[in-house]
Amino acid sequence: MEKEKRAKTIKRTITGVITLPVLAIILIFSNTIIMDIFTAIIACISMYEYFHCFKSTNKANPSQYLGYIYCILIAFTHFVDERLLTSILIAIIPVSLVVLFAELVLSKGKKTVKDIAVTMLGICYIPLMLIYLSLVRDMELDHGLNGKILIWFVLIASWGSDIFAYFIGRHFGKHKLTAVSPNKTVEGAVAGVVGAILFGILFAVLCNTIWGVGINYLLIGCIMAVLSIVGQIGDLAASSIKRYCDIKDFSELIPGHGGMLDRIDSIIFVLPFAFILFSIL
Repeated sequence: MEKEKRAKTIKRTITGVITLPVLAIILIFSNTIIMDIFTAIIACISMYEYFHCFKSTNKANPSQYLGYIYCILIAFTHFVDERLLTSILIAIIPVSLVVLFAELVLSKGKKTVKDIAVTMLGICYIPLMLIYLSLVRDMELDHGLNGKILIWFVLIASWGSDIFAYFIGRHFGKHKLTAVSPNKTVEGAVAGVVGAILFGILFAVLCNTIWGVGINYLLIGCIMAVLSIVGQIGDLAASSIKRYCDIKDFSELIPGHGGMLDRIDSIIFVLPFAFILFSIL
């Protein structure tokens, strides 16, 4: 068992070392259109994993086409003006409900309310949340603070928190956090918040020193704490879906990490809150 855990840790580390530079290049140097396309691709892969876990286990029969349409539309985010984009985002839920219930009525019993619920959850969970990846990356604040810097606070809040929670929870965790994910502990969750705050402040010091953007350390510490908590809820949300479908990972796409959705489950939840909170920096 120990050898298996060690091998998985090594595999996770190697994968991280390889993928992080690629991710950094895309986030720092890509233009808006490429960023939108990159986000749409991530959304489509995640959507496939989400739908597949329900269909392959016969837990539900979601209407996949609608989820994929919204994922693909992310690639066109910046082809419309901000006011129209807001109107589209507001319209997605009512339009989707009308389409799905019309499909249910015409399906002659092949579709159920549960299928609609799973489809709607997928739409809200993946494309509607992931669109904020492009929106955060495109932010422009005062003092030269922009989305190319802010997006790294999102990753720190998600993955930095995850690293702290994993190592502290593994070595010092004694109190179980929730039955949804039996391996998670209260000590790990608290450590995750502390880790996100520490990493966030250190990165803020780096940003202020190099780019002179004037980030308030107390404010960014508070923001990182909130984002860490939200990210951990996102992680538990994904765990609850996998537990319901009785699967370990959403897929085996990323060696040592599971599927795309396994890797970004906390980021998905963090992104909308980051977009809101960063506006007060």
